[in-house]
Amino acid sequence: MKAKILQFFSSIVRMIRGEVPTNVLVKNGLKIGANFSREGGVRIDTSYCFLIEIGNNVTLAPNVILLAHDASLKMLCGLSKIGRITIGDNVFIGAGSVVLPNVSIGSNVIIGAGSVVSRNVPSNSVYAGNPARFIRTISELNEKNIELSKTRPVYDRSYNTLTISEKQKQQMKEELQDGFGFYQCDNYKSFENNRI
Repeated sequence: MKAKILQFFSSIVRMIRGEVPTNVLVKNGLKIGANFSREGGVRIDTSYCFLIEIGNNVTLAPNVILLAHDASLKMLCGLSKIGRITIGDNVFIGAGSVVLPNVSIGSNVIIGAGSVVSRNVPSNSVYAGNPARFIRTISELNEKNIELSKTRPVYDRSYNTLTISEKQKQQMKEELQDGFGFYQCDNYKSFENNRI
């Protein structure tokens, strides 16, 4: 019951922001897997949502746009391009990114913030830029950041933005003056195992 109430209020908030709620898109043919996370401002092509399939454990960060159509030729020749979008499992698409029609994103992928994905992205990779291009493999990114976390500040769940104290805020400001740090997410046990 609580989940249904949260979903209802989430739908209301999306409508107020001018977004089409996820459950409405699903009714119109959008396919989504388990643990789908859609942050604020995400726009999923309402006209052709039935051409979009999203796997399990996918996060669309704020202001991501998924476009299954491209009307740029409309005035020129009276045609609009349309194409499918498929997104695999365990994918994070960074804030402000745009995924264009006829694109397939594999599994275990990170798309950097502000990217324009105009071509297929293979599994186990990190892509970023405009147009998005290969940066490194997921394992290389993981190894790099695990090593970096051994020399940079790592903050536990008590530094959550909803409960953080003024003292903790000041500590973070001081410790992050010369670079970034890390915040432990829900799966912190696996993180601790990697750090050792």
